Amino acid sequence: MIHVLFVCMGNICRSPMAEAVFGDLVARAGLADQFVIDSAGTGGWYSGSPPHSGTQRVLVEQGIVYKGHARQIDWSDLERFDYMLAMDRENMSVLRRVVNNIPMGKPNVNVHLFLEFAKKTDMIAVDEVSDPYYHGRFNETFAVVSIGAQALLNHIRKERQI
Repeated sequence: MIHVLFVCMGNICRSPMAEAVFGDLVARAGLADQFVIDSAGTGGWYSGSPPHSGTQRVLVEQGIVYKGHARQIDWSDLERFDYMLAMDRENMSVLRRVVNNIPMGKPNVNVHLFLEFAKKTDMIAVDEVSDPYYHGRFNETFAVVSIGAQALLNHIRKERQI
């Protein structure tokens, strides 16, 4: 199984959107039985809450089902997940600090900016997903997340030869 975790600040906008979009792509590719996909926040302010209404609206408009709830990243995530994808540099910095300071030593997790693979392949010019919680442009965020999800799936398929 390939374990993928999407991470943003509160786990109500970007990371659940990325989780849902990536999960939809994986399912449409016939690979759902090979992946465990989740999302988390670096902060726990919204733990237990459903996604932001803007995220829910966009996913419904796109025909993507999502039933998850916000949660904060946990130490066990570092052992469980093969890929941890941060939505921006701030969350990437938090993830790297956590990974580098765990008492049991560095786990075998790949920590990346979510859009890193899309940018490397010239699918997109930016490497951070801006936060629609602040700007309200959820459709724009969905478009960026969709490009990032496709690039990530392409990368994993090539790396894992699936």
